[in-house]
Amino acid sequence: MPYRDDVSRSEPQLSSMTKLLDQLRERLHTLHYSPRTEATYVDWVRRFMLFHSERHPVEMGAAEVEAFLSHLAVVGRVSASTQNQAKSALLFLYRQVLAVKLPWLDGVTNAQHDEHLLVVLTKREVGQILMRMSGINALLARLLYGTGMRLMEGVRLRVQDVNFVGCEIVVRESQGNKGRGTMLPNSLAEALATHLAELKTQHERDLAQGAGEVYLPPTLARKYPNAGHEWGWQYVFPAVKRSTDPRSGVQRRHHLDEKGVQRAMKRAVRNAGITKAATPHTLRHSFATHLLQSGYDICTVQELLGHKHVETTMRYMHALNKSRRGALSPLDG
Repeated sequence: MPYRDDVSRSEPQLSSMTKLLDQLRERLHTLHYSPRTEATYVDWVRRFMLFHSERHPVEMGAAEVEAFLSHLAVVGRVSASTQNQAKSALLFLYRQVLAVKLPWLDGVTNAQHDEHLLVVLTKREVGQILMRMSGINALLARLLYGTGMRLMEGVRLRVQDVNFVGCEIVVRESQGNKGRGTMLPNSLAEALATHLAELKTQHERDLAQGAGEVYLPPTLARKYPNAGHEWGWQYVFPAVKRSTDPRSGVQRRHHLDEKGVQRAMKRAVRNAGITKAATPHTLRHSFATHLLQSGYDICTVQELLGHKHVETTMRYMHALNKSRRGALSPLDG
């Protein structure tokens, strides 16, 4: 059950809240957090202040943080990941904005982790879904299944990170900012090369119109001020239209909106008559499971997925073992 803010009210007209949220945004921007993380953290701090009758966080501490996080779990019935997200936002506020060290939050009632089996598609189901997708969405979905990349890793992929000679893809903007390598499927190489050739023509046209710059991390942009216009740094899956960066005011071609891919796959799953709750991330689960079914060892799969701990990868082995138990129903006997 998703959390619904039970303290919903009109946005308070308090200059102290506005000032604090502006300070929070500025600090997040200075530390190069993404706009998405910025919006999420600001929203959680706003909810925290509303929950405590609009008190300023400097007047509160660990007890109030524990009360809010426990409320999310007990009343809001949020997932463990949602509660951890709220906790991260508040810890960032106190440590990075208010310069206050909180003691360990022992009094928090933790949200329960959902113990559910991974959703994995069969190879036949993957084929049924992919054949019902078209255009860029189909190409990206095939790449996700063929490489094991997460959706955001796919849409943020840069041209220079596709190695056709070595049949490899370098994933740089992954979780934890730890790069890794994965395979480039041979069956996708020709379609991907054709796609990039068309994009290069588009990029050259953008340059001729005084545009053609792509977003780069701030430190990299300062070190290589002209790199944003270079072909190698462009997104493999750029947006159809150029847009203005809300932070810098520079007009750029951002990466593809991931929501369009999610909607396209949802339609394909429905049209294929598949009842599993499959999303683009399910293609990553299926990639790992199908590799294990083909006899690849767990360490190879761990490396391709970019998991820090082998225990995370073992989830796929557990799911595979459960499907292989082959127990006979007493009714069939």
